[in-house]
Amino acid sequence: MRFLLDMGLGQSTARFLRQQGYEAVHLRDQGLQRVDDTVIIEKACAGDRIVLTHDLDFGRVVALSGQHIPSVITFRLSDMCAVNVNRHLAEVLLRFAEHLTAGALVSVTDRDIRVRRLPVNRRAS
Repeated sequence: MRFLLDMGLGQSTARFLRQQGYEAVHLRDQGLQRVDDTVIIEKACAGDRIVLTHDLDFGRVVALSGQHIPSVITFRLSDMCAVNVNRHLAEVLLRFAEHLTAGALVSVTDRDIRVRRLPVNRRAS
């Protein structure tokens, strides 16, 4: 799996992923810290990368697109220090790698991990 980390996450999380054998880049490493969310999503799609973020907008944009990529992992933790994020991320990768590969929105909170497969089925009202 390949990852693209948004600005809300530390560069140390990208290093953590690389130490685990994954390919991971941080927006700051590429000088993209001020680009629009849609550009980040396009970059993730083009590079077959999973977006890691603290920003709720990414999941919304991907869900509304009707597409099955990119997968997005959104961290909504009370403590966003890298050690805590990395601990939760390791659990997500262990339990939900297949979902991430196929296309999913993953929301990580202090209490649970929720997974929604892509594309998101929008029911008619």
